[in-house]
Amino acid sequence: MPALRIAIVGYGTAGQAASVLLARDGHRVEIFERAPAPGPVGAGFLLQPSGLQVLWRMGLLDGVLGHGARVHRLFGETPCGRAVMDMRYAGLDTRLCGVGMQRGALFALLDHARGSDAVLRAGVTVEGPDPDDDRYLLDADGRRHGPFDLVLACDGAASRLRRHVGGVRRDQVYPWGALWCLLDARDWPHRQELRQRYVAARRMIGMLPVGTRPGDAVPRVSFFWSLPVAAFDGWQAAALDDWRGAVSEIWPEAAQLLESTTTHAQLARATYRDVTLSRWHRGRWVLLGDAAHAMSPQLGQGVNMALLDAEALRDSLRTEAAMTDALAAYARTRQRHVGIYQFWSRWLTPVFQSDRDTIARARDLAFLPMGRMPGGRGHMLRVLSGTQRGAFGSLMLAPDFVDALAGVEPAPALDFSKA
Repeated sequence: MPALRIAIVGYGTAGQAASVLLARDGHRVEIFERAPAPGPVGAGFLLQPSGLQVLWRMGLLDGVLGHGARVHRLFGETPCGRAVMDMRYAGLDTRLCGVGMQRGALFALLDHARGSDAVLRAGVTVEGPDPDDDRYLLDADGRRHGPFDLVLACDGAASRLRRHVGGVRRDQVYPWGALWCLLDARDWPHRQELRQRYVAARRMIGMLPVGTRPGDAVPRVSFFWSLPVAAFDGWQAAALDDWRGAVSEIWPEAAQLLESTTTHAQLARATYRDVTLSRWHRGRWVLLGDAAHAMSPQLGQGVNMALLDAEALRDSLRTEAAMTDALAAYARTRQRHVGIYQFWSRWLTPVFQSDRDTIARARDLAFLPMGRMPGGRGHMLRVLSGTQRGAFGSLMLAPDFVDALAGVEPAPALDFSKA
């Protein structure tokens, strides 16, 4: 396909990755981001082998390993020490792992990779296409931008542009959200594990090592506290010491790291959406990332899916001669992969975040044994690693990538703060 003029709306992971990949293929890329000073939103996340492979193909794996923290195990337990979940990447391949990373670190790596090849227009809120000609975008100030051959809507879970593509089957906010913050890892003993503790499904604490970020060489842990969205304001009004006391009752070691939090403002609120679409593209408009398939964070796949979306769209534009065929191929490829994650995310969310005590008791009894059964174990590990495709298929990992993930020494941390 000849070089296109492409607009990308939104500068999160999907928009960043797409801008790098498409600009490298010779397309003329302009990015529109409503924030006047674009930056990362969120604390930390777990990059899975599926997403890491995309970053490897982009030439960014060394930087990711230089900042991120290798995670080999996901372990969840009750406060009394009863194991509920215990999954190790080695069950799939001893060379595999996840990488915990701060959003600021990945944002900096992708922003640096973009360089000057794609133009970033910050502080521009795109409202949608010009009703008279969808090659043009209209912003909130009434200005017209374009013309564009292709428009990528990458404006996140609460996408305002999704309606212009249509086909929304489900778009609802989950009743449970979370409080999160980054903490100095200090002497945290589980530097290669995602650790969680559960009190039924009503309370959940997560602790994920996320390494360092440009300009900050202190290793961090991403802290997560599950909370109903309706309880956010009540938590804000209550004494912080009382809340820290509740954390300490569940997990004293985690509470010790929270000593540096002295105000409610140091913890950010997060809400999540469940979005399912019957179509991902219409005309010259196409959806990527959470705008196309927002889901609960229970499976930790949001960033990975965004990276895979960007790569799949790039590949479809390379192989298909017509735009309509390219967008259809992209949607088919990604829907086959995303579908199983949306299904399990929807069903697992009340198992870990709800007031359904009976379901939680069943989880505590059955989840660990299920993960040890030959069939269930493999399926759960493929879902964890982002490599499950449909009910029975799998997304292949390149042998060279697996070797690189296992054998490459972490590169010195790259500092783009002065770039």
